[in-house]
Amino acid sequence: MTETPVISERAAILLKTLVASYIQDGQPVGSKQLAHDADLNVSSATIRNVMADLEKKGLVMAPHTSAGRVPTEQGLRLFVEKFLDVKPLNRELVETVQDTLDPNQDAEALINRASQLVSELTHLAGVVTVPKTESFVMRHVEFLPLPEKRVLAILVLNEKDVQNRVLSLDRDYSQDELIGAANFLNSQFSGQDVESIRRTLIDDLDRSREAMNTAMRLAVDMAARALDDDKDEADSLIVQGETNLVRYGGADDTAQLQKLFEIFERKRELLGLFDRCVDSEGVKIFIGSEAGFDGLGDCSVITSTYCVDDKPLGVLGVVGPARMNYDHIVPVVDVTARLLGEALKL
Repeated sequence: MTETPVISERAAILLKTLVASYIQDGQPVGSKQLAHDADLNVSSATIRNVMADLEKKGLVMAPHTSAGRVPTEQGLRLFVEKFLDVKPLNRELVETVQDTLDPNQDAEALINRASQLVSELTHLAGVVTVPKTESFVMRHVEFLPLPEKRVLAILVLNEKDVQNRVLSLDRDYSQDELIGAANFLNSQFSGQDVESIRRTLIDDLDRSREAMNTAMRLAVDMAARALDDDKDEADSLIVQGETNLVRYGGADDTAQLQKLFEIFERKRELLGLFDRCVDSEGVKIFIGSEAGFDGLGDCSVITSTYCVDDKPLGVLGVVGPARMNYDHIVPVVDVTARLLGEALKL
C-alpha cells in the first residue's frame, strides 16, 4: 500500500465533504457544491486550487474534463483511515441481530442466516466462510450399517452441530462391529479437536496394521474417512444478496457487474481473500485493487473474523460499491461477526 499523503486541514474538510456527497449519489462533485456543503468561507477559486492539489496527490480525479471530481481508491483509503466516524449500532438493531442468530439453531443454519442478515442490513452482498471441520471438537460418533458396503457416520461436533457422512467400505460390517469401532473412537477422542484427531489417526495408519486388532483397525479407517474435510470451494463460501448490487449500477456499469457476478460464481478469489483475514483482529476494509485480484473494480470488501473461545472459525463480510456507507456498514459487519461467534459457542 502506498504511503498516505499529508494534507492540510482545509483540504481534509473538502475531501470529507466530497466523499460524503459521492457516497450519497455517486456523482462527481463540483467546486460550487463543495463550497456550499463544506460551509467554508473561501472562494470557488480557492476550492478549485485545493482540488487540483488533491488531484496531484492522487486522492481525487475528474472522470470527465468538464465534470467535478470523485475520490480515487487512495482518497477513499485516506477517508476510511483518518476521517471515518463509526458510531455504535443502536440497541434495537443489536437486539435484532441477537434474536435472528438464535443459538438453538445448528451451525449450518446460523452461518447461512448470518450471511442473509448482513446482506439485509447493509443492502449489499453478504459473504461468510464456512468453518473447516478441523476447527470443531468431536463430542460423539456413531456408525450405522447401510446396504451395498456403506456406512452412515454420524458426527456430533462442538455442542450441537451434527454432520452425517456416507462411507463406502470394502465389505459389509455388522452392527456389533460398528458399535465397537464407535466405542473405541469415543473413548479415545471425545473432547479433542478434529485437527489433533487427524494427526493421531495419520500416525496410527503409518504404524504396522498388524499391531492393531480388528476393531481398532476398523475404527481408525472409518474415522479417517469420516473426519476428512472434503468441502470444495463452492461449499466453503456462502454468498447471499448479490442482486442488491444491481441497484447501484448504471448503464455504464453492466460490464463491471458481470465481472463481479463471475467472482461470486467462482468464489475462488473471495475465498482466498477471506482466508487471509481469518487470523486478523477487527474489521478489515479492502478498496478496489487492494483485494489483490482483478474484477472487483470500483467495489470494496469489508470483513470481520468470527470466533469461539478466541479461536477463529471463519470470516463474515460484505461486498459492495466503493461508495458504500462505511460508517454504518463497518459496525454492522463487526457486531454480526461477534454475535455469530457467541451463538455458535452456546
